[in-house]
Amino acid sequence: MLHDIMPGTEEQLLKEQTAGYIGFDPTGDSLHVGHLTQIMTLIHFQRAGHRPVALVGGATGMVGDPSGKSAERNLLDEETLLHNIACLEKQLAKFLDFSDTGTGAIMVNNYDWFKDFGFLEFIRDVGKHITVNYMMAKDSVKKRLEGENGLSFTEFSYQLIQGYDFYYLWKNHGCVLQMGGSDQWGNIVTGTELIRRKDGGSAFALTTQLIKKADGNKFGKTESGAVWLDASKTSPYRYYQFWLNASDEDAKNWIKIFTLKSKEEIDNLIAEHDAAPHLRTVQKALAKDITIRTHSEADYETAVKTSDFLFGNGSLEFLNDMSHQAVLDVFDGVPQFQISTEQLASGINVLDLLAVSTAVFSSKGEARKMIQGGGVAINKNKVGDADLKLDSGHLINGRYLIVQRGKKNYYLIVAA
Repeated sequence: MLHDIMPGTEEQLLKEQTAGYIGFDPTGDSLHVGHLTQIMTLIHFQRAGHRPVALVGGATGMVGDPSGKSAERNLLDEETLLHNIACLEKQLAKFLDFSDTGTGAIMVNNYDWFKDFGFLEFIRDVGKHITVNYMMAKDSVKKRLEGENGLSFTEFSYQLIQGYDFYYLWKNHGCVLQMGGSDQWGNIVTGTELIRRKDGGSAFALTTQLIKKADGNKFGKTESGAVWLDASKTSPYRYYQFWLNASDEDAKNWIKIFTLKSKEEIDNLIAEHDAAPHLRTVQKALAKDITIRTHSEADYETAVKTSDFLFGNGSLEFLNDMSHQAVLDVFDGVPQFQISTEQLASGINVLDLLAVSTAVFSSKGEARKMIQGGGVAINKNKVGDADLKLDSGHLINGRYLIVQRGKKNYYLIVAA
């Protein structure tokens, strides 16, 4: 995971319990898998006996960091930021121990110390310690200056603001280490420089590699967008599938980064995987570990049962005890139709169901032909008769019909 480390950092961590922080950007109300590397860094840090500090950038979220960006981001209002921060706190608490112990994580919001910090006071107490030459030398600034959109003064000042965060935490929380992705090295080092120039103190920096997919595509992005840690944005089933569908090369790399398995465990899993790649041993172990860590064991088990049903011969019994919202989450991305309970109460012909009341087929003729060819199943039972009548007794959980057209096309019909 390690990308760069300031001289003396390792010695500091071996010498004594150390407080170290990572900043999280509250521009959304959920973290996504792109944040997991930093979350795992804090988990490792805490497990090693140190105190993790999670900084949520309520103030910096109003400014915008130019690192890795080609254009300036939209700024958020205070109410939205506060909502996002509360959501991020809740998510981080699933990964870190925030109990009141020696290694208990703490969460801070830089808005708390910036809200009453006047501009003149800032340029006097912070700005005078860092030269423009020093700031211009940063790669993130150079790239934006050379780009067609340029760089606003607001974003140019970002590294001073982040640098002051480090200084504030060093001064008030004894925080001597800042960690982050490799694209944050310039901002982090500005903080160590400010601590040195302003108070003659010493502080340290550590960055992790930016995770990429083996095919060169951005990690954490799918055809439908980002993979979120919030179950309402990315269902546990889809989250599980994201990890399960990783390529062999990616899975072998990611299991080292996103799980806490030992080297011996990982080596054994990889050896087992290589002996029978079609069983996807590494992907399954990775998907299980990170789905349980992000959501819960129950969510993981449901995701496995859903996968077995959609891609294997699993039964539908697991749906019987689920809430309506949970069922909709399970079938997130599957085409859905509604029919009235009255229609089912009196019975409905299967062709009418599939081609009139819903649009599983474009016509009754097409539906009949597919049924005759053995290509239609309802609730995992193959439909062999085009005159079949369906009624309320066929509903799963008193509400659902699961139609399978061909091998891989599923449809959820909801009686309402």
